[in-house]
Amino acid sequence: MKNYFRLSTWSLEPENSQFGPNSRWSNKDMDPVPVQKRTWSTWNYIAYWVSDATNVATWQLASSMLAVGLSWKQALPAIALGHTIIAFVVVLNGTIGARLHIAFPVINRASFGFWLSYFTVISRIVLAMFWFGILTFTGSECIYQMLKAIWPSTVRIPNHLSQDGNVTSVGIMCYFLYWLIQFPFMLVSPQKIRHLFTAKSIIVPIAWLAILIWSFVKVPARISLDSRHSQLSGASLSWAWLGALNSALGFYATLSVNIPDFTRYAKNERVQYIQLAIIPTLFTLAAFIGIAVTSAAEIIYGEVLWDPLRLIDKWDNRAAAFFASFSFMLATLGTNLSANSLSAANDMTVLLPQYINIRRGQAICAIIGGWVLCPWEILASAPKFLSFMSGYTVFLGPFAAIMIIDFWFIHKCRYDVPAMYDPHGRYQYWNGINWRALVALIVSVAPNLPGLIHNINPGIPVGNASFMFNISWLFGFFVSGSVFWILSVACPPRETLIDRTIYGDDVTRELPWDGEVSGKSKELDYVKA
Repeated sequence: MKNYFRLSTWSLEPENSQFGPNSRWSNKDMDPVPVQKRTWSTWNYIAYWVSDATNVATWQLASSMLAVGLSWKQALPAIALGHTIIAFVVVLNGTIGARLHIAFPVINRASFGFWLSYFTVISRIVLAMFWFGILTFTGSECIYQMLKAIWPSTVRIPNHLSQDGNVTSVGIMCYFLYWLIQFPFMLVSPQKIRHLFTAKSIIVPIAWLAILIWSFVKVPARISLDSRHSQLSGASLSWAWLGALNSALGFYATLSVNIPDFTRYAKNERVQYIQLAIIPTLFTLAAFIGIAVTSAAEIIYGEVLWDPLRLIDKWDNRAAAFFASFSFMLATLGTNLSANSLSAANDMTVLLPQYINIRRGQAICAIIGGWVLCPWEILASAPKFLSFMSGYTVFLGPFAAIMIIDFWFIHKCRYDVPAMYDPHGRYQYWNGINWRALVALIVSVAPNLPGLIHNINPGIPVGNASFMFNISWLFGFFVSGSVFWILSVACPPRETLIDRTIYGDDVTRELPWDGEVSGKSKELDYVKA
């Protein structure tokens, strides 16, 4: 038993990595994806986004906008515009991964510096774990509806928890059951998990269309959609709409940063360009279904059921409730794996590559993200859900902008991939920190902090600064990108500028690392003649 408490017992095999001075800096999951594992095609990315668009959170995002006072004609444009912007960011950052075949936590070393990049990585891990917990709780609600459809007596299980805890004893039981169902899928490799996305992209949309048809049969669209008008006007309406836009931007702002984790498996960079068209189209359609069904349900049941599982809870048809809940469970499962556990695992491999690979990282995410957090508190009401969606865009907008500006405009698409694995290489900048990125982060994030504080605790007065928070992603993205570009042009990082891209494929299998020589002088050692 003593061996299990020794770090050496948990060390990964050092020979599995071809990069880095030693196993402390990389493992095979961090290395550039070899040619034989670049298997994702255009259809895989279509299936990926179809599966991600048709999930409970998309439905909640759209219908919760109705709950805070917007009409469907006001909410839908905010969703369409937000996802159009995100699609451009996804493709720009995704091309980096597809071209260099490396993951986000390695790529951002080139723009932030070897050590400053750890701030972005840790931030992304925290966000992924939060979302993992939220979607796991959402999946548990699906399990509850499935159990209720099979055994109606499930609703009579006594509650032994506090009434103010936003969760019941049966809720915790369903949470544990869903966590157990989800865990084995987290052990599947990223190359093979794409088949789950394909299955989900076929099954789930059929269920969504069936629910939409049911809502139109119950309440014709000319009644359900035309009967709902905005409850807001003037400045309140403007700021509510901007807040909805910011929430739409924040919905997949995480993947706009770490999309290279998935595009690095692309057969070539062209296959992922389809994301530019598919993301706004799919999410707008999925949001429309959520809005249409929520509007119809308001007329049928007399309340805004922004959570589709609460809508299913009111159904008398047990078979329909079971299969609808099953489709939502499958939707949640695929999204939680792709957007959260795999993303967190990729980031964790950078923190301790000697001990953590993608499989171990997902296990850590399942334990910490699944049980330490309290997602039922965030999902307790529509305003809280929108507040959470908006909150983390404060950091993600600047992260995405700096990566885009650095690759496309400062380095002219020319990176030295092997140097990204060397703490003493060309991307160490000043003590491992690219001060230009640091200044850009401070300038873009600081003005949004009062709004973030007020968003977390409305009791803290911050004056008009709270309005800035309604455009936190847009402000952070454009301000950080502009400041970073100006500083990089005025004081160019000459030590990182190269004449041509040095790919991971250029590296020989036996690297003469000594761990001390700088990346620039080692270039002749690891580049093929």
